[in-house]
Amino acid sequence: MKRVAVLAAAGVALLVLPLAGLLQRAPWSTIGSELATPEAREALRLSLVCSAGALAVAIALGLPLAWVLARADFPGRSLLRALVTLPMVLPPVVGGVGLLAVFGRRGLLGAHLGSLPGFPLPFTTAGVVLAQAFVAMPFLVIAAEAGLRQLDRRYEDAAATLGARPWHRFRTVTVPLIAPSLVAGAALAWARALGEFGATITFAGSLPGRTRTLPTAIYAGLQSRPDGAVALSVVLLAVSLTVLLGLRGRWLGR
Repeated sequence: MKRVAVLAAAGVALLVLPLAGLLQRAPWSTIGSELATPEAREALRLSLVCSAGALAVAIALGLPLAWVLARADFPGRSLLRALVTLPMVLPPVVGGVGLLAVFGRRGLLGAHLGSLPGFPLPFTTAGVVLAQAFVAMPFLVIAAEAGLRQLDRRYEDAAATLGARPWHRFRTVTVPLIAPSLVAGAALAWARALGEFGATITFAGSLPGRTRTLPTAIYAGLQSRPDGAVALSVVLLAVSLTVLLGLRGRWLGR
């Protein structure tokens, strides 16, 4: 048991010491001024706007997708579920390359959509939203699908016997009943979108005021303003910890 405890302690150290080092390195005496710089404020604003947009896309597309995975029975459903969750384990930079291959100027769709408003998407704010939604939506789909599978369908059946149409049942019965799962998935998806770096910088770059979010600002700041980069890192750390505590507070308390 002592060996197990030693290995467990080493595992904790591996996970906790980098965070402790970040907090120790943080410029606490000047963190307010570091976060108040125009560059930091703009990166924070852009991150909040883009992550909110990515969450809206994830909900609009991910909730119907979760319903299909939970309720529809068709050949290839397991394969579809694997493809939907693939961005969770796929290196984000690979996702960015894939987005370029589809939505770039010479991409599968981008070559035909270049004349439309908002296109081409690479290196635009909309491109940041798309990249963040790509990596974040699986978290919402998994949580919503789990909620739908655990739902007692007798409530929906009762609403059907009372004459409620499918869309009305879904909106007034199903969604409220899976609200805890939906909120948890939305929180995880938003936090993942807020911290996204690889797909964003590959597909949208790091243009100040346009595509430079908090993670890309941290990367850029490590060269010129390390204290500012650490201060922004502390912000993302605090947000991530808040989300986890909010979702798993009872479990952590035990």
